[in-house]
Amino acid sequence: MALLNVNAKTKEYPIYIEKDFSGLKACIEKSGLLKAKILIVTDSNVEKLYLADLKEALKDIEENICVHVFPAGEENKTLDTIKGIYESCISNKLDRSSAIIALGGGVCGDMAGFAAATYMRGIKFIQVPTTLLSQVDSSVGGKTGVDFSGGKNIIGAFYQPEFVYANVSAIETLPYDEFISGMGEVIKHGLIMDKAYFDYIFKNKESIKERKKDTLSYIIEGSCEIKARVVAQDETEQGLREILNFGHTAGHAIESLSGFTIPHGKCVALGMICALNLSLKYGNIRKEDIEEVKALLSYFDFPSKVSGIASKSIYDQMFYDKKARNNVLTFVILSEMGKAVSTKAVTKEDIFTALEEIIEFS
Repeated sequence: MALLNVNAKTKEYPIYIEKDFSGLKACIEKSGLLKAKILIVTDSNVEKLYLADLKEALKDIEENICVHVFPAGEENKTLDTIKGIYESCISNKLDRSSAIIALGGGVCGDMAGFAAATYMRGIKFIQVPTTLLSQVDSSVGGKTGVDFSGGKNIIGAFYQPEFVYANVSAIETLPYDEFISGMGEVIKHGLIMDKAYFDYIFKNKESIKERKKDTLSYIIEGSCEIKARVVAQDETEQGLREILNFGHTAGHAIESLSGFTIPHGKCVALGMICALNLSLKYGNIRKEDIEEVKALLSYFDFPSKVSGIASKSIYDQMFYDKKARNNVLTFVILSEMGKAVSTKAVTKEDIFTALEEIIEFS
């Protein structure tokens, strides 16, 4: 259906956007991995939905295929789970010519990628994302890792896949909460880099919510193109790539403080509202722009407030964020709609004021 290329400094690779898994074998062959031992890593939820279909698409090379299934959930994004993947690599005799396929959402992709990056000092891996969030964001760009000691993705590596294979049909079976979780990242992409893309999302929100395949394909391709453009310029987040963290400084803090019980996309939406309020003071956007974004987030049933978490707790948790440098917080704000910048100039007082906009007081 669509083909994009990521031209990262360390590796160039394609993103295939397809309607099913039938083209996966040809993509593996094109990557020179047809005769390689391949470990499919997936979670206990995705196993029930897509593992059989994936194995059917690869039945001609089934003698080279083995599977590792781990318990689903962000709470299992740990080094213990990584250890289990390593053990499967060893027991199935994977060597440096082997590969790992990450079949699942962002949790699976992050962990399978980290295992691939570190097993035998690096073997090849393939991203087969099955959620909207992973198709538009986490599968592209080479960020891998695990949560540790309450910090999200605090241990990890930049490690690019051989290719990304996004099956749009997988989005049709997503639970609604997981679907809108991905929409948080889609909306973010328009806000930080492409006002016309944001306008498209706003104007086509009904067909997006109805999950019409053509519209889904358009936003997946659009978001991947934006992400690929950023990664090509800044692969390891030394500058420009920081703009992809719009909404994540506060969002990740809320997610960690909730014990990962609030989905990532909802936390990012709350973080975006916080960042928009900072943008009103430090950037060049209007209150009307904020209201338009909040209306779009509300249409997709994102919360505008979080309860049970104090603003001071969120503020303190932010300093565990990877973007904090020398005990100074970095915020991504909008200099205008469709253009984002990083800044360290935000005062503590203004951060608390912005946080209080998303705190539900009892």
